[in-house]
Amino acid sequence: MEKSELRQPIQKRAIEKKQNILECGFNLMCEKGYYNVDCIEIAKASNVSTGTVYQYFKDKRDIFLQGLKNYSDSILFPILEYKDKKIKTNELSDFIRKIIKNNIKVHNLSKSAHEEIMSIRHSDPEVNEIFQEYELEATNVLVEILKNNNFDTDNLFEKSHLIIAWMDNLCHEVAYHKHKELNYEAMTNIVVDEIVNLIMKKD
Repeated sequence: MEKSELRQPIQKRAIEKKQNILECGFNLMCEKGYYNVDCIEIAKASNVSTGTVYQYFKDKRDIFLQGLKNYSDSILFPILEYKDKKIKTNELSDFIRKIIKNNIKVHNLSKSAHEEIMSIRHSDPEVNEIFQEYELEATNVLVEILKNNNFDTDNLFEKSHLIIAWMDNLCHEVAYHKHKELNYEAMTNIVVDEIVNLIMKKD
């Protein structure tokens, strides 16, 4: 079925049906593995016919990619929550720590999804592109937050991109890798201090 032939829901019931297929399908692929699920299973999990699935989506890849965009939005949410927050210089450490804490919470809730997505990201350019777009969006949000609070230093975009990467790596370490040899409280303190120093640094 060509993309132009796909049904675009207008009524509330149809919109909810499409959303249900999207959520059930994406969750199923994350739990069982992308290559271990087909549209028949997705239809069964969504309590609809296979034909109904194809009314709204080209195939399971279409479901996965749309689900991935929603997943990326949920990861970005902890930063968006503070988009309009006023931050004083002496509150910067606490601000960064809260973002990290919320990010870890979100990652803990989506471990199976993250592991499956990461395995696909390395072999699928389109999946990788979605993640790169998310990273840049998160960077732009952080830049806006810092500018609005007068932390407008040189190379702010580059600094913000590094900060997003540091926080993301820390969240992955705490939520997924769980090395027993590491003190995660100490690691978090190190990351927060380095981020604050980078933001405050005048080039």
